[in-house]
Amino acid sequence: MKTHSTTLTERRVTTGKLFIHLIFIVLCAACIFPFLVIIGTSVQSESDIVKFGYSVIPKNFTLDAYRVILHDPAMLLRSYFVTILTTVIGSLVGMWVTTTYAYAISRKDYRLRSFLAFFIFFTMLFHGGMVPSYILMVKWLGLKNNLLALILPYLISGWFVMLMKGFLQTIPEALIESAKIDGASELRIFAQIVLPISKPALATLGLFFALQYWNDWWLTLLYVEQDHLIKLQYLLIRVLKNMEYLNSAEAIEYGLVKPGMMVPSLSARMAMCILAAGPMLLVFPLFQKYFVQGLTVGSVKG
Repeated sequence: MKTHSTTLTERRVTTGKLFIHLIFIVLCAACIFPFLVIIGTSVQSESDIVKFGYSVIPKNFTLDAYRVILHDPAMLLRSYFVTILTTVIGSLVGMWVTTTYAYAISRKDYRLRSFLAFFIFFTMLFHGGMVPSYILMVKWLGLKNNLLALILPYLISGWFVMLMKGFLQTIPEALIESAKIDGASELRIFAQIVLPISKPALATLGLFFALQYWNDWWLTLLYVEQDHLIKLQYLLIRVLKNMEYLNSAEAIEYGLVKPGMMVPSLSARMAMCILAAGPMLLVFPLFQKYFVQGLTVGSVKG
């Protein structure tokens, strides 16, 4: 038979859980609501946006923004292909380069550990700048209008290396020593022991790399002039700039658009957000299981 104190404790626990659930429900609604506004506004007419503002439920449903953006589907598909290709290749190669570098500076028995750690830390404090980077990529490496120009600059990051180093330092040294006693080489230890253990950190690192490559438009602006190498983000920015120009007084003066005609630039912004962010929203849940663990598991040891 339950006592009065036990019943009171269970009631408090139930009330506390209910309160926590309500807090998280409110937070989830606050996170989802802006995305619903983006979807609703993307199918809203330009005149309704000017009159009534952004809304979840459009007054008059229209797909004009998507028609303008998708007027050349072949070019959009090419930009999607370039973006996916650079994201996949850049993320995989970047994870390998970052992990190998972090593994080297996490090993206490490696004699160049301090130098390499200082070298990567120095790059976090000082950067050569845009002009030296451009000269290196275009003049010395000759990568103008080359797919490698969209991959190489982001292959390694000092912060990613330090993040991975913190995780690799949590691997027991006895595990590596026992593998050495059994005759395993450094490459075999890294490939068959270190990498399988590092799945949470690798998933987190892969997500960071994927987001970095997917959202990049700056490298396309600097190094690409040919349409077949344009990435998705830069293509959408260029479309938006063209629509903003068509809404200007200069475009009406030159007869590019008729007076009173409204180009859907506001709704097109939201449509471009959906086209650009949609694939990443599908990818993120696949990494969510490892994401928090990969960020926190190496936080105890430096």
